[in-house]
Amino acid sequence: MPRAPYQILAFPYRILNGEPRYALFRRNAATGGYWQGIAGGGEEEETPLEAARRESFEEAGISIGSRCIRLDSMAMIPVVQISGFLWGDDVLVIPEYAFGVEVDDDLLVISGEHTEYCWTDYESALAMVKWESNRTALWELNHRLCRHPIRMR
Repeated sequence: MPRAPYQILAFPYRILNGEPRYALFRRNAATGGYWQGIAGGGEEEETPLEAARRESFEEAGISIGSRCIRLDSMAMIPVVQISGFLWGDDVLVIPEYAFGVEVDDDLLVISGEHTEYCWTDYESALAMVKWESNRTALWELNHRLCRHPIRMR
């Protein structure tokens, strides 16, 4: 299935004792071994939201019907950090759309793209992730969740 020219970034989260906790995933050694949120590309005519739901299911076993928060955070990612020049020599960067994905259970089922995952607080998550776009999206998600302690539905 052809890839659409964008990426998604999704952070699973839970509210425990009134505080948000975030799931981070360690990429396998062949793809860097670093911590990040769920990341992936869109397929064909899929919207970024549909891609975030699909990638969350494929990479962590999160229900397709889980509530997603579309974040305003967005980054431009060099294509060489993703898959090379899939969209031709003139497409050098593609957008990365960010989401928060609410989960009810702390047990996730990871794909072969990752070796482990962990649930952590906001400050620890910021220190662990490699990419600046992950830190920006985490800040926004944390701010939205803490500013509105009653879950947005």
